[in-house]
Amino acid sequence: MGNICRSPTAEEVLRVHAQRAGLELHLDSAGTEDYHIGDPPDKRSVLHAQRRGYDLSGLRARQVCPDDFRDFDLLLAADMLNLGVLRDRCPPAYHHKLALFLGDRALPDPYYGQASDFEKVLDLVEKRAVSLLSEWQAPTD
Repeated sequence: MGNICRSPTAEEVLRVHAQRAGLELHLDSAGTEDYHIGDPPDKRSVLHAQRRGYDLSGLRARQVCPDDFRDFDLLLAADMLNLGVLRDRCPPAYHHKLALFLGDRALPDPYYGQASDFEKVLDLVEKRAVSLLSEWQAPTD
């Protein structure tokens, strides 16, 4: 929604894992709403990510813009609500680029939760980052 918890966490975790794998990827995160444009990620997201070696401090919230649908190969939504918003805004020619980050389920929103909820998001994002990078590195026929 506002690009301050899940999406910046996913952006940075994917960036770090891609660098470790020797992949050059253009990664970015954006919210579907304009709630926090220009703001840094939620302090709790920053803290929990930092404890695992991820630095979210340089990220700033932005909203998905029309060019994103053209410019990115893949747009991953945290949950079905955000995926629906993306589908509504996305030109039909680019619908094939839209998917859920976790593939088959929502990434829970920790915003109104406790520390354990931020840790759970990191666990899920780290696991998915490894599997996504493995898929992207797999040879194609």
